[in-house]
Order: sequence, then structure tokens, then C-alpha cells
Amino acid sequence: MDPEVRHLRAVVALADAGTFTAAATALGVSQPALTRTVQQLERMVGRDLVVRTSRSSGLTDAGVEFVEQARRILADLDALTARMRSATDVTVGFAWLLPHWFTDAARTSESDGGAVTVRRLDDPLAAVVTGEVDVAISRVAPDPAAGLATRVLATEQRVVALCATSDLVSRADLTWGDLAGEPVIVNTASGTTRPDSWTDPDPDRVVVRCNNFDEWIELTAAGRGVSAVPELIWSRVAHPGVVFRRIPGVPPSTVLAAWRPSGGAVAAVQRFVTTLADAAAAHDSDARLS
Repeated sequence: MDPEVRHLRAVVALADAGTFTAAATALGVSQPALTRTVQQLERMVGRDLVVRTSRSSGLTDAGVEFVEQARRILADLDALTARMRSATDVTVGFAWLLPHWFTDAARTSESDGGAVTVRRLDDPLAAVVTGEVDVAISRVAPDPAAGLATRVLATEQRVVALCATSDLVSRADLTWGDLAGEPVIVNTASGTTRPDSWTDPDPDRVVVRCNNFDEWIELTAAGRGVSAVPELIWSRVAHPGVVFRRIPGVPPSTVLAAWRPSGGAVAAVQRFVTTLADAAAAHDSDARLS
């Protein structure tokens, strides 16, 4: 029998941990199982690799040489595995409420052999820059200085979000322009509303800033200001202190993908972005037909 990867990992873990008990814990196996694995390896190579005492374990000269080579082999294997996985797997960051068509895109990608992992983040664009995720689904364009590639995936109609006790709720003739002087709530990391979302905003208007969706909806419920959000929030989020209304003049928002234009996973990301765009287009076509 030839040594297997588990044998290499066992002796390297033992060299790092210093005891069978600690090495077994690090590997997530039992101490007797680890002992048997190391003994199997010693029989395979025909040499004693470990010096055993009642309290600790050290390496023989042969063990030191073996562990040095095993580390190189495991590092090469782990790097190769990571490259192979990066060719198909994609981690997606999002701030709030992925569009309806995202699930279709993820299913298509996974049916082609790639794994799609999603992560909820306050600032998914920043996570792309740092490499924490491969691609961000965002309703905010990245700073050009970030050097990210982008692709617009879809356009979303928006509704106005109002405090349930606001006098604005009962105004039948309310338009977007009527809100230009109202305090505005701006989710700086991922929101779709900015002071310049109005053609002629009041330069002295109050701007209430927050950092994520949860803060935004609580500020809205507290009557701190107004804003507009994609219609899917209306259908998927309920808050007793917030009323959503369709009113004339609300500009649409866009959903885009952003990713690093270089790196090990760029080919997989570009394929996934194309899949996202196809899913969004198919959803838009179905919506028009219905």
C-alpha cells in the first residue's frame, strides 16, 4: 500500500501539534485513529518517523525529512485543488433582497457543475475589492477607483417608502417631485436613493445617513425621512411602521454585477455574470408577456 493524503496530513499535524491528542483534535479525528494512521505510514515507508514519550511526540531524523517533503506535497495539492475549484465555484455578495431571477441563475450554474455560495454583507462592493467574495450583486455603482468590472443586469421599478403615521401616506395626488424638500434617508453602502435622485432637490434638505437595510427600514418607520426602494421590497418585506406606495415620477434603479477583472476565478465569474444576465432577461420577458 502506498501512502495516502490522510497519512501525510496526519504526520504533519503531529509535527505541528506536538502530541497525538492535540493533533487528533486539529484534524477532527479520534486519538486512536490518528495513532493507527501514523503507524500505518511508518510500516509503509519502513522507518520510524515519530519518537513517542509519555507526554509528547517528536520526530526522528527520518520523520523530519518526511514532514518537510510532505508539507511541500500538501501545499502543491491544496493549491491545485483551489485552482480547480476556482474554475467553477463562485461566491456572491449581496446587501439585501436578491432579485427573483437570481435563484434561476444559481440553479443553472450549479447544474453546469459550479457551486454558488451567497453571503449577506453591508458593503458587498468592498468585499469584492478585498477578495472576500468573487462578485457582488449591487444596486449601487462601484467607485471607479476600485477598478472593478461591471455589467448592468436589470432595471427595477421603485416605490416610495413612508412612515405609516406620515401625512404623506393619505395624499392621493402625491408625486416624486413633491418629496424633493422632505428629509431623505440615504443608505450609503447599498441604497438606491440619494439627494440627487430628484431633478431639482432642495439644497438645504435634511439628509439622514445609515449603513445598511435594517437601519434604513427602522429610520423610515421612525419618520426620519423618505426614500424610494425597488418594488420587490413591497412584496417581500413587511414592517408595521412602513407604508410603500407607487407614485408618479419615481425613477427606476438598476441591478448590476461587479467583479475583479483579473484573478484566478475571473473566468468562472464572467460565466456566472452571463448566466445572471440571461436569467434577468428571461424574467423580464416573462413579466412582459404576463
